Amino acid sequence: MNYTVNQIAAITNAKVIGDENLIIKNIAFDSRIIYSTKNTAFIAINTQKNSGEKFIESAVNRGIDVVISEHHFPQFENVTWIIVENSVEFLQKLAQYHFENAHFKSIGITGSNGKTILKEWLYQCLWNEFPTVKSPKSFNSQIGLPLSLLQINDSHKLGIFEVGISKPDEMEKLEEIFQPEIGLLTHIGTAHLANFQSEEELIDEKIKLFKHSEVIIFNGDNQLALNKINNLYSSKKLISYGFKENNQVYFKNNISKEENVIVKYFDEEISFPVHQRDEATLTNALALVTILKELGIENDKIIEKINALKAVEMRLEAIEGQKNNIVINDSFNLDLDSLKTALQFLNEYNKPKRSLVLTDILGVNSDSKALYEEVSDLVNEQKFDSVFLIGNEISKFSDLFKSKTFTFINTQELIESKHLTEIENQLILLKGARKFEIERLKDILELRKHDTVLEINLNAILHNINYHKSLLKPSTKMMAMVKANSYGLGSYEISEFLQHHHIDYLGVAFVDEGVELRKKGITVPIIVMNPEQHSYETVIEYNLEPEIYSFRVLELFYQALQKSGYDKKYPVHIKLETGMHRLGFKEYELDQLSQTLAHKNLKVQSIFSHLSSSDMPTETEFTLNQLKIFDENSTYLIEKLDYAPIRHILNSSGITNYTAHQYDMVRIGIGMLGESQNSEIQKQLRSVVSFKTVISQISNVEEGESIGYSRRFRTDHKTKIATIPVGYADGIPRLIGNQVGNVGINKTLAPIVGSICMDMMMINVDHIPNVKEGDTVTVFNTKPSLKEFADYCKTITYEVLTSISPRVKRIYVKD
Repeated sequence: MNYTVNQIAAITNAKVIGDENLIIKNIAFDSRIIYSTKNTAFIAINTQKNSGEKFIESAVNRGIDVVISEHHFPQFENVTWIIVENSVEFLQKLAQYHFENAHFKSIGITGSNGKTILKEWLYQCLWNEFPTVKSPKSFNSQIGLPLSLLQINDSHKLGIFEVGISKPDEMEKLEEIFQPEIGLLTHIGTAHLANFQSEEELIDEKIKLFKHSEVIIFNGDNQLALNKINNLYSSKKLISYGFKENNQVYFKNNISKEENVIVKYFDEEISFPVHQRDEATLTNALALVTILKELGIENDKIIEKINALKAVEMRLEAIEGQKNNIVINDSFNLDLDSLKTALQFLNEYNKPKRSLVLTDILGVNSDSKALYEEVSDLVNEQKFDSVFLIGNEISKFSDLFKSKTFTFINTQELIESKHLTEIENQLILLKGARKFEIERLKDILELRKHDTVLEINLNAILHNINYHKSLLKPSTKMMAMVKANSYGLGSYEISEFLQHHHIDYLGVAFVDEGVELRKKGITVPIIVMNPEQHSYETVIEYNLEPEIYSFRVLELFYQALQKSGYDKKYPVHIKLETGMHRLGFKEYELDQLSQTLAHKNLKVQSIFSHLSSSDMPTETEFTLNQLKIFDENSTYLIEKLDYAPIRHILNSSGITNYTAHQYDMVRIGIGMLGESQNSEIQKQLRSVVSFKTVISQISNVEEGESIGYSRRFRTDHKTKIATIPVGYADGIPRLIGNQVGNVGINKTLAPIVGSICMDMMMINVDHIPNVKEGDTVTVFNTKPSLKEFADYCKTITYEVLTSISPRVKRIYVKD
């Protein structure tokens, strides 16, 4: 993309206010993650749920001088405006023009699963055959696809783009923007199926993308998709792939037994080794072979490229480091796209001091000087305190970097220099190509070095929040409960992420939890649900907002407020008792409450209550009665106050089961972590937490031998036993030993045997093929799930999460 402001206006029928000759090469849509302002315009995207125009000030403060918006805001001086009728349509129209004027071959990938993996695999296979552009990350939506297409430049000969839809009538608009020469339909699954009446309707929507494609490659194992594509697009070149032999591309041999797989491609056979043999990987391999053949790649080269494929790691890890550092580990791959993504991620943290470790960028067919000039421009805008460059190539251009810069031939040189161990209170980004093994630096810098980890997927949290928001009115606020160390996940880390994504309120149980967040830079309003009487002065000092649930608490807090000299109306939150019988004012106390509040220097920020049984269909009548009491009592109190505080009563299950009673705000807790008692809702949520460890040792135990303390388990045959380094000191209850509970190895459940020890437990791995020491063990995530693990423990998921020991290392991941 390389247009003047005037050219963009002419293409999109927009109006310009300001300098028409400015050059625009990039469009940013999120003011929080602007990593470069050079030749960048900020687009204020307005949707039904939100208005991007409220973030214009933030973008301008970051240095943006061109704004694309539906309205002109003259208070921002020295800004050039591109005024449009509809921001999303503007983006799509510009992308459509840009794509139509690009003369290159294009591949469009749609489907339910496998889009991103196949896109990345294709890029790995084809970048050195053709100058190739691809969608960054999973940019495939009504906004993501246009932003992807705008990356195309004159040097590109091939484009690989994901196209995603989540509801009817979306693909038609995307097909107007992007008409791929080769269309690929991957596996059709349950993703987004809830928004369609049937699988048939979903397939009908997906295949609209191929209206102008010359070649359509699709998974023919789905009979419905096979029939529809054959009927609708019989005049096009159609190639189906899958496990069934009626496809043009399928596996000829027994893939479960033989070392190599043999792909039958029409009349040809292609044989190559496959290390992972799960259905998804094998299906994606068939699609990959089919596209490579269609692009004219020779068989020998296809085998060579498949053998060279690297695992697609689309994740960044944030880890607590020594000396109060936070380590961002993105040592899985390195290209310009992933560098930009990593730099965006840094903006989610408020640590002002930062350092960067960066290696050579490998496998790029471009001029080194031009490449590293672009890299240094991106890095220089971040104002790192220190930059550590690793590799012969990037070290040649160290003078382009403005920060204090150090160069090293390899990672070992950097380790031996001891520079990294001197860093304190910083954000340290590790960004490198796999060859340089800079993950070794993570091992040196991290605070906790245990093999047992609790992995928290931040993007999954955001997905779950957005799903719950989709059920609400755009104006409804949301409070996230981060009490009890964010249900064991890490109070500050989760709160900082939520603050970055504009959560309205945070909720903690005790004052100390709120103080910790304030000390670490959290500025979002924080409600303290159970303020203890000795902590009221601290509440005021740290600008926390207390729950008031009785006259005693009200009077004690007011006395502390007077003593502090606070001279404004202090925000408080009034709890009403509606049937849970835990805390709160009762109906007969409301008159006295309103009179008392009228004479005190307090502002009722919100009125709320708590549902006891919103997750239980058998208690619907009771819950509706709670809602009725809340509505009547809160309405009465508001009339007495003569102003309207925020009202909220719905928790996570309340949001999904009693959406009509959302009032002004809702509170999300376990729903944010991907858990719901409603099976249909559960399908829409993403798993957030993965508790993992590794096998320390495998032993063959003879028949009749005992295992563990007290000899509570004895083998009845020669048994293979694995020991793993996690026990009751890590939060595993002893009651799930002796074959009550299971863990997962290689997607297979393995029973826990013997008594669980403080730091270890033993599992039976007799039935697990190819198991070896060092293999990953899943305590809970998908198999077993968190809910299944809680069932083993005869408790609820909340207790499982909050019981996990602080000594277990937390890793924060964005995939």
